[in-house]
Parts: sequence; C-alpha cells; structure tokens
Amino acid sequence: MDHLVLEIGLAVLLIAVVGIFSTKLRFSVIPFYILIGMAVGPHAPKIGVFDFRFIESAPFIEFLGRLGVLFLLFYLGLEFSIGRLIKSGRSIAVGGTIYIVINFTLGVIYPLALGFPIEETLVMAGITTISSSAIVAKVLVDLKRTANPETEMILGIIMFEDVFLAVYISILSGLVLSGSTSLGGVLLSALYALGFMLAFLIIGRKAVPLLNRVLNMRSNELFLLVIFGFLFVTAGFSETIHVAEAIGALLVGLVLAETEHLKRIEHFIIPFRDFFGALFFFSFGLTIDPFTLGGAVWLALGAVLITLFGNYSAGLLAGRYAGLSPKASTNIGLTIVSRGEFSIIMANIGLAGGLLQIIQPFAALYVLILAILGPLLTKESKTIYKYANKLLRLDRGKMAVQKNNPNET
Repeated sequence: MDHLVLEIGLAVLLIAVVGIFSTKLRFSVIPFYILIGMAVGPHAPKIGVFDFRFIESAPFIEFLGRLGVLFLLFYLGLEFSIGRLIKSGRSIAVGGTIYIVINFTLGVIYPLALGFPIEETLVMAGITTISSSAIVAKVLVDLKRTANPETEMILGIIMFEDVFLAVYISILSGLVLSGSTSLGGVLLSALYALGFMLAFLIIGRKAVPLLNRVLNMRSNELFLLVIFGFLFVTAGFSETIHVAEAIGALLVGLVLAETEHLKRIEHFIIPFRDFFGALFFFSFGLTIDPFTLGGAVWLALGAVLITLFGNYSAGLLAGRYAGLSPKASTNIGLTIVSRGEFSIIMANIGLAGGLLQIIQPFAALYVLILAILGPLLTKESKTIYKYANKLLRLDRGKMAVQKNNPNET
C-alpha cells in the first residue's frame, strides 16, 4: 500500500486526459473511462521492466467507484420528485413489466436455442435483462435529458428492475448455489424490496416539513455532513434488505427533491457526482480481463443484437402506453440499453456456482460492448428515430402501392 496515493493520483490524471480527448472528439466519455481502466488494470500486460498496472489501488478505486454510483443516482433523484413519479405510477408499472417480459424472454430463448443447460441459461438471461443504473444516470445527466418527458418512465423502469432483481437473485442463488430455492424466501425478498421503496417514499414525503427545518443551517460543513450521512446510511441499509444501494440513493434524492433546499443540495453534490462517477467507470474497466474475451465474441455479439431489438421494442411499447411520442419512446429504448454492474453480479453468481467458464468472458464482453454502444446510441437517438421513421414510411408506401395494384409483381 506504499504507492496507494500515487496510483490514485495517476488514475485521476489518466481519467482527466481521456476526458479531454473525448471532449475534443465530441464523443461520449464513458467508453474512454472504461477502456483506459482496462489498459492499466491488474489483468493488463506488463511492458518490459515497466509496470503500469493498477494493482494495489484497485480495491480502493472500486470502493470510490461505488460512491460514484450513489452520487449519480442521488443526483438523478434530485432532478425529479415523488409527486411526479406517483402521477406516472400506473404507466411505470406497465412499462416496467413490458420491459422485463420482453428482455427476459429473449434472454432465455437465446441460450436455450444454442444448447446451454438450464442453470447457465438462467444466469445468462439475468445478465442480458438488467440495465446499468450508473450508465443510464450518467448519460441522462451528460446529455441534459433529465427534464425530458420520457425520463420519468426511464427512472420508473430502473426502479421496477430492482424489484425484479431482488426476486431473481433470490431464485438464482437458490438454484445455482444450493440447488434449491424457497418460494417463501423469494416472496419475502420481493415484499421487502417493494415495501421498503413504497414506505420510504410515503414517509419521506410526509417528512418534508421536518427535513426543511433540519436542513435550515448556515454551516455548509454541517449541511453536507447531514446530507451525506442520510445518503450513505439509507443506501447501506437498502443493501442489507436486498434493495440495490444505488436505488436507495435514488430514493433519497427523490425525497430531498421535495424540500426547499433542493438548489443548495444540487450545488454541492455536482462536483462529487462528476468526480466519483468518473472513477466508477474507470474501476469498471479495471475488472475486465481483455485476454479472456476472445472465446465469447460471437456469443456476446448475438446477445447484443437481441438486446438492442428487445430494448427498442420495449421502449416503443412502454412509451406508447404512457402516451409519449414515438421519438420519446425511442429515447426510452436506447437510453436503457446499457448493461453494467448488475450483469457482473449475475455472472459472479454463475462463477460461484461452478457453471460453464464461458459465462465470465461472455458477461465481460457483452457488458463492455453495451457500455460503449449504449451512450452512443442514446446520443444519436434523434438520428436513429428519423432513419427508422423514414424506413417505416417507405414500407407503408410500398404496402399502399401493392394494395392499389394487386396484380403488380
């Protein structure tokens, strides 16, 4: 640990350099953070007598990255309010169900069609179903889309996914790690997750007058300590009852968005969001071993194509049900296409259960591709919508011509 401070300093410097480079290219910064992490991670090759690998600091950087996820989701929650989500409650429930059903069904069919055993199939379906909260939050903030009408649906789907995740991890852990699972335990996990989120939002909304009084302090130091304490304790407690800590952070943001101190909180939290958020994507790159990815190329590419189709379809259907425009619906499907931290959790369950070794490199490559491709597709969603709409009009035109001239071949 003698060089821990030096490695952290070098990591921040590398992140800054690739950030400047991506800005010059007018490109999403997320892929660059991940790729530079891979290039200097513990799995990277040693170059001659020089060792540029981040080995000693990797666990600490990973912890700082976890803080980055909390700040990203916390800020995203601040951009909304409990009231706005409640108004869209039914649409969110239906949209989340559509998203999970489509993506999970495709995630099961794909490995089964390739002949994978049932346990491996269920792990791979989990890997391909859950989107990355951290990447989605980062993209929404970077592209300044937090005020867009479809963002409420995106947030709702993220929360809906977490309830599904709590249930699914319980089932998967029972099947893969112990060979059995308890229906009562699964239902209890689901009730804990859903009950905690609903109770937190309801109590939080009623506690807004109290929060206004508590946060009415001149000292910026004490103000930050209270906010951070509330954030970290809630996120940590969420994890103990099988609700992702990132969702706990989101809930805190949603509650504090109702207070009269919103602008002050945002002012202080933005630098932490940007700094620790960048470290998350760098730390994510550190975990990927580039030399294990080759054998899973075609398997991962097939899964990527299926995910793109599933997300695009789910976004259109969910947006249509919520009364959103086709353009906004396209944004939903493309924004939540990124995969990340939750997919890696699923892959680790497979590793602990002694399943086929192909799952680890498959998950790493699949996540890497979508972590890079997702932000790019989201940024270009307007162009993609125009192109898809143009193709649709051409197709409708051909159908109209054939209908008017049935004898033409």
